[in-house]
Amino acid sequence: MMAPATEPLTDVELIWLEKRIEHWIRFGHDVAEQILDRRRRVLSFAPDSLFAYVRWASNDYGTVVSRIDILRAVDRGEAYSTVPHVRPGGEMLLRASGWPKVQRVLEAIDAVERLGIDPADVCPEYWRHVHNRLAAGETWRPYTREHHRAWLLRRRIDA
Repeated sequence: MMAPATEPLTDVELIWLEKRIEHWIRFGHDVAEQILDRRRRVLSFAPDSLFAYVRWASNDYGTVVSRIDILRAVDRGEAYSTVPHVRPGGEMLLRASGWPKVQRVLEAIDAVERLGIDPADVCPEYWRHVHNRLAAGETWRPYTREHHRAWLLRRRIDA
């Protein structure tokens, strides 16, 4: 499915230099892809879509970057946070650095998927909740089918 030409897209550059630099999308629904070369490509996301962007890098001494950002692609005129390799940026829902925190976020994403729910369809406030609890060193509430049903109803009313 291609987005209309007038719709502003959020572009994410993905890089894969095995065991050195690895940037990938953990979840999200891109509307366009551009292959730059063997190691780089750009995925584009429509406004309001959610995606998780993982960045990892290492050197001869071990991991130097381990980060996950869950973002909402913004529409024209909306405020956004800048994130390396994301143009123009996105609304930051969750940011975690360091492998232990990144791993906990990946486990939260896995838990949502075990419910049969696409993490890209989850209520954005849930990802903010996970971010805040993670930052405080606390456990977050699990996402449930009931939460999801309420979110879908609320979204339908807001439309």
